[in-house]
Amino acid sequence: MKLRLLALIAAPLLAGGCATTTTAPRPAAAPPVFDKGMVSAADPRAAEAGAQILRQGGSATDAALATLLALTVVEPQSSGIGGGGFLIVDDGKGKVDTLDGRETAPAAAGPDWFKVNGQYLTVPQAIPGGKSVGVPGNLALMAEAHRRHGKLAWKDLFQPAIRLAGEGFTVTPRLNAFLERFRESAALSAEGRAIYYPDGNPVAAGTTLKNPALAAFLARLADEGPRAFYSGANAQAIVTAVNTAPRNPSAMTLGDVGAYRAKERPPVCVTYRRHRMCGMGPPSSGATTVFGVLGLLERFDLPALGKDDPRAWHLIAEAQRLAYADRERYLADPDFVDVPVAGLLAPDYLAARAQLIAIDRTMATVAPGNPAGVKVALADGLVPDIVSTSHFVAIDRSGQAATLTSTIESAFGSGLVVNGYFLNNELTDLSVIPDRNGVPVANRVEGGKRPRSSMSPVLVYAPDGRLRLALGAAGGSTIPAQVLKAIIGVVDWNLSAQDAIALPVIFAPGGQTVFVERGSPHEAMIPALKALGHADVQLRERSFKANAVEAVNGRLAGAADPRSEGRAVSE
Repeated sequence: MKLRLLALIAAPLLAGGCATTTTAPRPAAAPPVFDKGMVSAADPRAAEAGAQILRQGGSATDAALATLLALTVVEPQSSGIGGGGFLIVDDGKGKVDTLDGRETAPAAAGPDWFKVNGQYLTVPQAIPGGKSVGVPGNLALMAEAHRRHGKLAWKDLFQPAIRLAGEGFTVTPRLNAFLERFRESAALSAEGRAIYYPDGNPVAAGTTLKNPALAAFLARLADEGPRAFYSGANAQAIVTAVNTAPRNPSAMTLGDVGAYRAKERPPVCVTYRRHRMCGMGPPSSGATTVFGVLGLLERFDLPALGKDDPRAWHLIAEAQRLAYADRERYLADPDFVDVPVAGLLAPDYLAARAQLIAIDRTMATVAPGNPAGVKVALADGLVPDIVSTSHFVAIDRSGQAATLTSTIESAFGSGLVVNGYFLNNELTDLSVIPDRNGVPVANRVEGGKRPRSSMSPVLVYAPDGRLRLALGAAGGSTIPAQVLKAIIGVVDWNLSAQDAIALPVIFAPGGQTVFVERGSPHEAMIPALKALGHADVQLRERSFKANAVEAVNGRLAGAADPRSEGRAVSE
């Protein structure tokens, strides 16, 4: 077992730049200077916004932040300034920062936050309205990332998004389909109806859509900085919107909004088949899940099996079942729960867990393991499988790389609109049920807590130490599975990032069920998977959306999921 934990150092709240950073080992030789930078995003207009910033001399971080702002306009169903995200930056010299812009629960939130009339709301009941809204973190994340790694003026990053919102953009079939399918959320508020349902019907594909309220607010943020978000009129508008929501009114205060801070978290870095990779630690479950699966798989010869052998995908599914079981039991906000990250990725722990996996049969049952560092035995929670989010990647000419996943949680978030943008429903990423049989759930609701997330931005380094790949994905709890198979595709099967992202997804989130992507070559593998003992194999719709940029022979190549509208754009 070669998987080894490289770095896990606690980092304090970002307040005055005194946080500790963790660095990945520096490359063996100076990184190449690329002839052009590259941006990959889930919408071509957003990717172009980032590329435009690169052309103006901006850094990869600048480009990623401009992409986030543009996605607020053109992909309102998935991400934006009303939500939060996780960012990983390599400064081009091997130093890695990981920044946490995850939303926080109001101080008044507690274990019974989603309990009404003596009964806990179901997740679908809890999503619309005020109680599901966490204090948005993306603007604070942007400000800290720009302070550390930006080159252009703050104001410059907003100009592409301001133009898209003010001059209008063409509604895509994807956005129209989301407006049709998720009308209950998107049309919950009068503001949402005015923008997206002006005549009572969803704006049609091909329509030029303008969002003047958002354009005006982005211009204000450009001029005044993040204080215009976390104080004053916008903060009051957030508080009023959630506390007077037509469904599930909240108890958020101006103090909750004003107290928000982005946090530096220690990178979680491991080595898999001589490739070093760094991901986001808790409250993200991305690194521990993706890297845990890789550690479980390292004793198997996946390169020899190849991408077309059902046994390879059987092994991937079995390893996922174990890693997702650990994820459900142990992962939560580390400011509230002791998360045994080092124990979950320890070589001896993974070696013992890997012995449960066999190439010719399926485990009858799976359960969480007992990694070192567990101080309190907590219970599994109840968290939905919600498909949304957006991922984007930028690498600039100097080699700085930024991989950022942003989300407002489910489609159109809570359905509440403030200043032209949707507010998130991230608090339903906390367990709506706070305990099981009297045992507290690690990811239960608590005031100030950040919900556990599946978002999995990752940087992968080649054996020579140089950056090889920056990637991530969208799609709820399938995100680690998407990132995992892309890494395996590149590292084990020598595929390009584009071909690795295009690989079919197999998803086995604990339990007995294995999901196979509908309409993919994996459908033909179902009889073989059942013969190996997977009795419950189900088809899953193709709601996957990954993006990456890779460095090969000194040049950059973008990759975007063929299942999405995504695109990579060069400088």
